[in-house]
Amino acid sequence: MEAFVNSLNSVLWSTPVIYICLAVGLLFSILTRFMQVRHIKDMVLLMFQGKSSEAGVSSFQALSIALSGRVGTGNIAGVATAIGFGGPGAVFWMWAIAFIGASSAYIESTLAQIYKVKQDGQYRGGPAYYIEKGTGWKWYGIIFAFAALLAMSLLMPGVQANSIALGLDNAFGVSPFITGLGLIILLALIIFGGVKRIASVAQVVVPFMALGYILVALVIIAFNITELPAVIALIFKSAFALDSAFGGIVGMAIAWGVKRGIYSNEAGQGTGPHPAAAAEVSHPAKQGLVQAFSVYIDTLFVCSATAFMILFTGMYNTQAPDGTFIANGLGAEVEPGPVFTQAAVESVIPIPGFGSGFVAISLLFFAFTTIMAYYYIAETNIAYLTRGKSNKIPMFLVKVVLLGATFYGSVKTASLAWALGDVGLGIMVWLNLIAILILAKPALIALKDYEAQKKQGLDPVFDPVKLGIKNADFWEHEYKYEDPGTDSVLDKKDRTLNS
Repeated sequence: MEAFVNSLNSVLWSTPVIYICLAVGLLFSILTRFMQVRHIKDMVLLMFQGKSSEAGVSSFQALSIALSGRVGTGNIAGVATAIGFGGPGAVFWMWAIAFIGASSAYIESTLAQIYKVKQDGQYRGGPAYYIEKGTGWKWYGIIFAFAALLAMSLLMPGVQANSIALGLDNAFGVSPFITGLGLIILLALIIFGGVKRIASVAQVVVPFMALGYILVALVIIAFNITELPAVIALIFKSAFALDSAFGGIVGMAIAWGVKRGIYSNEAGQGTGPHPAAAAEVSHPAKQGLVQAFSVYIDTLFVCSATAFMILFTGMYNTQAPDGTFIANGLGAEVEPGPVFTQAAVESVIPIPGFGSGFVAISLLFFAFTTIMAYYYIAETNIAYLTRGKSNKIPMFLVKVVLLGATFYGSVKTASLAWALGDVGLGIMVWLNLIAILILAKPALIALKDYEAQKKQGLDPVFDPVKLGIKNADFWEHEYKYEDPGTDSVLDKKDRTLNS
């Protein structure tokens, strides 16, 4: 089983695929004129604008659900693994894929808003929806929906659950079996409450967990602040084969940095568009910009916090392809993973068990909220596949499958869990990257329209007919603009005349 999964990964994550991911992000960065730099102010401001409705969630709630999916075990174990196999240079390539990937996140999330629908009383959208509406290829949308279901409900929850179980076992001696039972009970209480309950939990837990983690990282950095120039130099030199020790594995640095970067920030993967479509906004580009910033939060803040804790303290091992160790700060028997972060914390805060406990609790919050987001994405794709039909039984079954995969992931081996997760991620990346390359034009038009209206001093409102965008049915037939100054609801013509 594990040999088959690894061989499949060698195809899904071959060297050409790694470079294609970089190339797509760079292409979108150029086409959007590096919107990830030009619109940073708007990204931050838009996070806190807008409000939820009966059909949708607020921009901040949608961001929180997206961050639930982005900020997970990849931010702790994934970063450590990238350093373990790719060296410090892998951190630079994680930053690079986050920077250029923010443009991919904008494109896919804006498309999700453009082609969203109002279904069963709430907003639904994502790659399956925009593939069908944007290209007319319903068969392709169905393939993506099944791939997302497979990945989100069966293949990827195990990675998150496994990290939680290992962390709690190492820190507190909690049996993985007990951890698995606890996880599925808590998950069931949340996911049986629907998207509103998921959003309510996410908007409280996600900011708390991210800020707490970053604060501890800042303490460790502060204790080692004199090492900052050397660590930054090591990252950049290792990334470009300029360091004598790590220069020989620059290919590994790129591969592991990009793969773990995508796994962590999910830009271009096709997961972020699902919660993005649920947001109540007046223009698709607004939520596209918010979702682009979520990539920065995930990688430039949270992943960097892990990387700096590990590199500042030297608590890591990096193994060359021939089996020899280039760096060996923890002993050859220590495998790359959360133990790197645990050792880093304990080297600065010498309270017995604090490092392992801190990482275990962090993993619990990070990974648990990610599984919550996985369920929402799986639910959305069930809704896509069962449009016009009763979906109570399929919705119940996907809950049972996800809970079963979560429990199984808690007790199975870590290597198989990660391998299965990589397969799920790889399938979605392949399908979604092709789709957004074909469909980028409407998202680019939406960005230009957003910028033009902002220059006129207007609160941007989307009109697909005026822009020549077809099949944006919700915006064309159902959307009503709510004037933020008067709270009155106007149609687009009234707003244009009043402005």
